Amino acid sequence: MGEAPAFIVDNLQNGNGFSSGFSLKSRDCETTTVIGDKTYVIAGSDESVEVKIYDRSTGNWLIPAVRGIEPRPCKGHSAVLLNEDRILVIKKGSSSDDCLWFLEVDTPYVREQKKVVGAEVVAWSKGVIGNVEKPVVITGPSGVGKGTLISMLMKEFPSMFGFSVSHTTRAPRAMEKDGVHYHFTERSVMEKAIKDGKFLEFASVHGNLYGTSVEAVEAVADAGKRCILDIDVQGARSVKASPLDAIFIFICPPSMEELEERLRARGTETEDQILKRLRNAKEEIKQGKSSGIFDHILYNDKLEECYENLKKHLGLDGSIATNHQTSPKGIDLPADHSVSKVANKVIIKCGAAEGKASKNLMVLDVSSLKGGAPGRTRGLQVYTVDSFSDGLNGVNKLS
Repeated sequence: MGEAPAFIVDNLQNGNGFSSGFSLKSRDCETTTVIGDKTYVIAGSDESVEVKIYDRSTGNWLIPAVRGIEPRPCKGHSAVLLNEDRILVIKKGSSSDDCLWFLEVDTPYVREQKKVVGAEVVAWSKGVIGNVEKPVVITGPSGVGKGTLISMLMKEFPSMFGFSVSHTTRAPRAMEKDGVHYHFTERSVMEKAIKDGKFLEFASVHGNLYGTSVEAVEAVADAGKRCILDIDVQGARSVKASPLDAIFIFICPPSMEELEERLRARGTETEDQILKRLRNAKEEIKQGKSSGIFDHILYNDKLEECYENLKKHLGLDGSIATNHQTSPKGIDLPADHSVSKVANKVIIKCGAAEGKASKNLMVLDVSSLKGGAPGRTRGLQVYTVDSFSDGLNGVNKLS
């Protein structure tokens, strides 16, 4: 048992106007952040970034279960407490797209994981400048035409939409490539990832697990595209309960008689299979209309009309302002910097290159954060300023 390490507070304004606990530095590349009776110690090295908790009420050190994708090792870091539920970690000497991370300590995702684990939990999420369009969850019974509608979207907007690559525990078939058709994985690995809350939805089919991971959806957004999820009602329910902020659309047939005609016209199923699909469709339609999961319910009576309605709800007819982003943005942050915070703005003091007139303050606006562990934290905005007095005004917007 021991005491929390001693640290030195380095504030931009010599301590005036700032609470302690910001931009903490130590001899061992550690930072501490105090939240209530707990002190969160983030220790960085050339090999790993580790988290431990000192509980002052009991005098005990705690090693939490860690969720999300952990940041790569770094040469040092600063830590800033945000809203008592997460800590912003700014890595030193890292690439522009890898310097901003969040350690969540009391977000809804962390609280849910604490119930599962029955112990302390923290979760990492990568910080990303700017926003992306919400993923789109499209659900409907077999034969309703949702695949056709999705194909029409992909054809008209080829650079805007993308599919996440699902995971499965089955063996790859001929010509299937890992990471392209599926992420093929061992059952024990996938089961652990599911337990750790890294999957949005999953199901067991013929003895094999299939599912959509948070990381797979985030990867589509990182590529500058809007992710489409074609899943069933149960999968949509799971996604709705996850931290993912998505648009949920249910596609209905004009009638059960019309749906039966479409299924029979395909000529791909036996009579027993058709009857089973019809039974499942009745239950799916019932849940789709009454569950409260879906933001929009569209009836696919006339295909072109349904497609135009789909585009309207996705803001593709000009009626809704879209926020399409070609790629995620980072910031070029020198290794030599110090950090402090005022309200919802983090002030980063950077050393200007010798002999060059350069802005030496960055303002990181954290007032509109979205998402979080086990995926990305988006909505960060960055500004450069000439002086501290300009910092809160945030001129010369970069993002």
